[in-house]
Amino acid sequence: MAKVGVFIGSATWTDSADSSHPIAETPWGTTSAPISVIKLAGHELLLMPRHGATHHLAPAAINYRANIWQFHHLGVDAIVGTHTVGNIDPDLAVGELVLPNEIIDYTWGRQDTFDDELRHIDFSYPYHSELRTKLIRAAAQTTDLAPFVEGGVLGCTQGPRLETAAEIRRMRSDGCTLVGMTAMPEPALARELEVPYASVCLVVNPAAGMVSEVLSAEAIMAVARSGSKHLQALVRALVQLS
Repeated sequence: MAKVGVFIGSATWTDSADSSHPIAETPWGTTSAPISVIKLAGHELLLMPRHGATHHLAPAAINYRANIWQFHHLGVDAIVGTHTVGNIDPDLAVGELVLPNEIIDYTWGRQDTFDDELRHIDFSYPYHSELRTKLIRAAAQTTDLAPFVEGGVLGCTQGPRLETAAEIRRMRSDGCTLVGMTAMPEPALARELEVPYASVCLVVNPAAGMVSEVLSAEAIMAVARSGSKHLQALVRALVQLS
């Protein structure tokens, strides 16, 4: 039986839970929210909204250590982080799913290690290659899925404000193709605990300066809601591959 932990971002999740785990106190503090458990053909999905049950936690206020630790404590075989992002690469479009393979971290002050003493983990390639391969296979086998793009560089900003046009120009120059606020430090913490981790991104808006229109939170959330069914379909297919 496979057990996969899923972090939910701004996209909603509509499947009904079969059971749940309450908010937990871990050695690293309190988790963001209760964990819903969905059973699929003998496998389990464990779903945690990283921003809290009422979507109230800003990206920098999330207790990433507690959340990752709790998934590890519950014995997950892998973790998938879902993210709503802006596209910096003009070839990407709103509504597409992207499986990034690289990260550039622009955040500061986040608790990004479980170690009290210095330890250098290899983070050359931040996402687990076998898990990414399974997600690619799952996408190929899923009907009516949104366009799926393999590869990309996800730039992680501090938030909660959106970026300036100049910041996006800098990120594009750095090689970023996507921008979001929750890409780090989840994969680094998972790497410390040796839990396979990969991110799946739903593009919900053009990044600042990519279009002339003012970015609207309402429009972004509307795409997040409509696109959530594609994230759900992909993750369900992943679990049933295991």
